[in-house]
Amino acid sequence: MGFFGTFVFDGSAWLTEPGAEKRVGEPSLLVDIHDSDIATIVYRPAGPGSGVAYLGFTPRSYFEDDAASAPTDVAREAAGLAAWWRLRSSASDAEVAAKQQELAGYLAEDISADEDVDAAEIGAELDDAEVFVEVKTARFLAALGLPLPEDLAG
Repeated sequence: MGFFGTFVFDGSAWLTEPGAEKRVGEPSLLVDIHDSDIATIVYRPAGPGSGVAYLGFTPRSYFEDDAASAPTDVAREAAGLAAWWRLRSSASDAEVAAKQQELAGYLAEDISADEDVDAAEIGAELDDAEVFVEVKTARFLAALGLPLPEDLAG
């Protein structure tokens, strides 16, 4: 069984109690990890993004069901997350553009069953972050300049 966890960043600390996201103002970031395969990132304010991004797999890809989530636009969500990051860092336009590009590298995009390639078939060695979404999530949060939730710090 994989890792499951839900964490809400309130601007200064991570909260883990159920419903915490309803009590937190903006800016905030919710991370919901499902079975070491999907991390749903909900960020507020959304800026130019939708406010929802994924690490690992998107629900559409993971469940092979187009109704599982809205179509994913990695560039749009990276822009939204970079704008969110800027609220905390007062970065320049050039720094935001660089951060947007960096964050896009972490985000999952929709793939169809036809595109899914088994890494073992091609002999690829995968980084832990490609196997365990909690590892990728920890790296993503570090890229945002956030402390790690206790469960992801080890």
